[in-house]
Amino acid sequence: MAQDTKKDEDKPKRADTIPHKETAGGTGSLEAAVERERNPVKRFFKILGPGLITGASDDDPSGIGTYAVAGAQLGFAALWTALFTFPMMAAIQFICAKIGMVTGMGLARVLRKHYSKALLYPVVAALVLANTINAGADIGAIAAAFNLLVPLPVTVMIIPIALAILVLQVWCSYRLISSIFKWLTLALFAYVGSAFFAKPEWRAVLHGTFIPTLRFDSTFLSTLVAILGTTISPYLFFWQASQEVEEEISMGRRTLQARKGATEKELKYAGWDVNTGMFFSNVVMYFIILATAATLFKEHKTNIQSATDAAQALRPLAGNGAYFLLALGLIGAGFLAVPILTGSSAYALAEALGWKHGLNAKPRRAKLFYAAIIVPTLIGMLINFVRINPISALFWTAVINGFLAPPLLVIIMLIANNKQIMGGRVNRLGINVLGWITTAVMFAAAIALILTWGH
Repeated sequence: MAQDTKKDEDKPKRADTIPHKETAGGTGSLEAAVERERNPVKRFFKILGPGLITGASDDDPSGIGTYAVAGAQLGFAALWTALFTFPMMAAIQFICAKIGMVTGMGLARVLRKHYSKALLYPVVAALVLANTINAGADIGAIAAAFNLLVPLPVTVMIIPIALAILVLQVWCSYRLISSIFKWLTLALFAYVGSAFFAKPEWRAVLHGTFIPTLRFDSTFLSTLVAILGTTISPYLFFWQASQEVEEEISMGRRTLQARKGATEKELKYAGWDVNTGMFFSNVVMYFIILATAATLFKEHKTNIQSATDAAQALRPLAGNGAYFLLALGLIGAGFLAVPILTGSSAYALAEALGWKHGLNAKPRRAKLFYAAIIVPTLIGMLINFVRINPISALFWTAVINGFLAPPLLVIIMLIANNKQIMGGRVNRLGINVLGWITTAVMFAAAIALILTWGH
């Protein structure tokens, strides 16, 4: 069923948010399922959902390329960034998850209801533009990764890949899509394996991990800005909140009133889910940097521009094992990331304009929402057939996201501390401190982006 829109927005606002109660088919069924499960491993996996998928999608082909370039250019000196970004990612994604759970609405819909449309529309427009370019580059990267394994021209595979992604999003149920996404996260373990083929010097690895290196030359600063931009991305904010809403709808809470509020246990489970997803994302990031630092940086092969360049350059240095693992990881990462990029755009656009929306909805019930998935995917596909340099396209995507993220983070933090919106679930001190630190860091990254422009 499509998510309700205008009808529920006209209901009176409540001064506080009422926590969920145990109701048949509601979110309480997750709590019951977890508590019934005696096996602690199975119990943990029942909790995993939107947070795990969001974290894994952060390691998309363009992100993998960024981490590979960081390892090739900076060596082990870039490893500490994986530890540095983890708490910031986890804090912001948990806040976005909490906003979705407590309000029962996606992030764009919360902005539409409580803030000026003059603020909302430019944010959504920038998000859709950046995500469409990014999706196009990732579709090309999937085709290039297939080309590493089978001798088919990249251009021949572009259209089948785009159509396969659309079939998944448009005709599969939300539960099936969610399950497929969870299985696709396993492909990213390939990058962990590839690092061991590289045979790194572990003493240097430990030094690079726990002793931060900070230089103020343009190469180091631009790489650090790129890492921050690709790990803390606006599309993740929108996707996280909307998927928490989808989870509740899939469990029976189909009206806004039924979705409002969250119990302490629900928020605790969401925290575990988000922390696991962000930890997984940063582990993959860490091992991509490690693999390329141990091989490409060591051999002074720093002139790589993409994840496929890295895979090809690694083959003579780390062997066929690393080469095939990187190619397989890139394919899995792409098939996970592209639907999330276009999906987050569709959620933001539909929520901003009041359309019926949701992957739980049948296409005939939410035509504009699905059109907002199909059109950007096709545009992204076509980008690969025109003379647009994919590296240049990704640079401009990073620029858009770099300037969009800081003000958006300010708005997210204001929402999370607004009692009229969040009731008794406003941010506590610890998460507030982390959230504002992340906001300040992203503003600093945007300023650094300006300072390193053209260098």
